Parts: sequence; structure tokens; C-alpha cells
Amino acid sequence: MPFADVELSQRLERAEGYASAQFAEARSRLWPNSGAEWMEFAGAYAVFDGSDSPVTQTFGLGIFEPLSGAALDIIERFFLDHGANVDHEVSPLAGVTALNLLCSRQYRPIEISNVMYRPIEKSEVTEERTPIHVRLIGQEEAELWTDISTRAWTHEYPELLDFFRGTNAVFAARKGSSLFLAEFDDQPGATGSLSIHEGVALLSGAATIPEMRRRGLQTALLEARMQYALRVGCDLAMMVAGVGSDSQRNAERRGFRIAYTRIKWRLFKHASITGS
Repeated sequence: MPFADVELSQRLERAEGYASAQFAEARSRLWPNSGAEWMEFAGAYAVFDGSDSPVTQTFGLGIFEPLSGAALDIIERFFLDHGANVDHEVSPLAGVTALNLLCSRQYRPIEISNVMYRPIEKSEVTEERTPIHVRLIGQEEAELWTDISTRAWTHEYPELLDFFRGTNAVFAARKGSSLFLAEFDDQPGATGSLSIHEGVALLSGAATIPEMRRRGLQTALLEARMQYALRVGCDLAMMVAGVGSDSQRNAERRGFRIAYTRIKWRLFKHASITGS
């Protein structure tokens, strides 16, 4: 297992930043008037994917080069000119100096997540007959993938139907993204995606429609994506999970470990700072 140091953090943050940059490029192709774009500055990727998108933020801030006020001025302007919040997902390996600088500029934490990783190894699982079949799909089935993923997410959040349909369409259109579909008795029931950057496989897009849950579809999807990543030369898999969440527990059961706990910081220029 690689040591959880700054070099590992750089690999993981760059992989997620790259995937998010490609996400913005896909949205721009699908909807040219969306204003979606990204830039690299001070070693970080700054991504604008829409004012309400969770992808709109920076990745890798402070771990490729020391963070400065001058760099933050430019990055903040990128988001403010788009009418978006200024959010940074910051690895603790950026150091205390970087975090102090954010605090001094009236940033506050708004989210905590665990970045998780594991080496990719050849599966020792023997082939056996099962009603579950996982396959890599092509663009001709992207609409099916989008439909299954949207149905899975909107069961809990029906009011977000348009958001998830748009987001999943971008997933399907993103360059460098591989889409996987899991079927049970030949009926599609779960989705997963994979983005690869310099040997790191980022696992995301996991969703299962309600009537197909608790049948092992996501376990099969995870294994299939890991073995695919191994075949194309990856040595490391990563995913991001909420702290103490079911996703974290499921990942740990499957050999993932926490590399570090990451904080998302938001700029509150006009907020008054009070103790609590």
C-alpha cells in the first residue's frame, strides 16, 4: 500500500481535477452557452461547471506549489466572474500555512470528505455462474446508462430530476470516461463510471435503481472496473466518500483505506466571524 504522503495526494488530487476538467469540457460541448470551462493556475485546477454544480471548485490547491495571496486573487476572480461561489477542496497535505491563509481571507469549511485509495491487483475471484453481468458500454448505449443512473438517484430526490439527467448526460459525454452497466437476469439495474489519469483510476457514478438494490450489483461493478483499470495499466484506484458514510464503510470492506480527510472551504467575503 503506497504511503499517504504529499506525492500520493498529488496523484489523487490531479486525477480528480482532470476528471472534473473533462466534465466541464463535456458540458461545454453539449451546451455551448453554459459557460463551463476550466483553467490551471498555481498548480491547481479551477473548474466552472455551472453555479450549482459540485464540480465547480478547485482541486490540488497548495500541494503542487506553495499557496499565495496573489494566486488566490486570480483564482477567486475566475469563479466570481462566473457568478459562482469560490470553493476549494483542500488536502491537509497543503499544510498549515495554506489553511491559515484561507482563514485570513474569510474562508470557512462547508464540507468534509475522505479520499480513499487502494492498489489495483489481479482478482483472485474464480469465475462462477451468476445472474449478474457487468459490461463496458459504448456511446450507442449512453442514453440507457443515463436513464438508469437518473432513475437510481431521483428515487430519493425526485425534485432533482432535471439536474441528474443533465449531470448524467455529461458523465456519458466526458472524454476519457468509461461507462459500466450491471444487469441482473439481463435487466439493467446499476451504473458506474471510471476516469483514468496517469495510472490512477477514479471510481464514480455508482447508482442502483431501487428494485435492484441489495443484490450485489455494485460489488460486481467495482470489481469489473478495477480489473478493467488493471488491464489498461493503472496501479491505483481512488474514490471519495462522506466521512463515516455507508459509502466509506463499503469501500473499506473492499480494501480501500483513507488517504486523508479533506475539507472544502468557501469564501465568505461579507460574513461576520463569530465564535461558537
